Amino acid sequence: MATPHNTAKPGEIAKTVLMPGDPLRAKFIAEEYLKGVVQVNSVRNMLAYTGRYQGKEVSVMGSGMGMPSIGIYSYELFRFYDVDTIIRVGSSISYVEDIGLYDIVIATSACSESTFALKQGGFEGDIIPADQELVKRLNQSAQNLTLKTHSGIIHSSDVFYYQEEAASNKELYEKYPVVCGEMESFALFHNASVFGKHAATILTISDTAFSKEAVSPEGRQSSFHNMIKIALGIL
Repeated sequence: MATPHNTAKPGEIAKTVLMPGDPLRAKFIAEEYLKGVVQVNSVRNMLAYTGRYQGKEVSVMGSGMGMPSIGIYSYELFRFYDVDTIIRVGSSISYVEDIGLYDIVIATSACSESTFALKQGGFEGDIIPADQELVKRLNQSAQNLTLKTHSGIIHSSDVFYYQEEAASNKELYEKYPVVCGEMESFALFHNASVFGKHAATILTISDTAFSKEAVSPEGRQSSFHNMIKIALGIL
């Protein structure tokens, strides 16, 4: 069924959805990798496409930035469109020096100080695992492609710009060996657990906390091919 945020008709969205944050990245993935592509949503310019990769149906849809945004879109996909699997394909900031620009991280869990899961479903914890079978399949896909990846706990933050005098995430980082940060996966993993569905996150490093290096916005959109190939490789 259509929702206020998605006008796709029943059956127009595949059982597996790749979900980048940027809707233009969704457009890029669809045009670059899929055959027989059909655009199925454009509400609020949150573009969604369905096509086939090596004969298998898959959809790609933007999530927007932050947990409230991916919380809406992933909830609707799981509940109203009967999607089974969502794989977030996004960018991240590295917190450890052995993970640098363009390196790929497959999340084992997402920790957060966010109240998203508490308010949405009463979950009182601060860490939620990815679907471990999906994690295994993503790692196997990377091996099949002879691509190096890293695995670990990631941090999903509600805040992008921190005031220097504000409290840091020191306690969270002392509690969990966090390897990189982003802003969405904690909510995605929670929604998947609510519906008994499957979710995972694969990230490409676009910034680091220990240097001034960064990937341009254009580079984020067009240069993360290896991550996409790994994600599509599990179909």
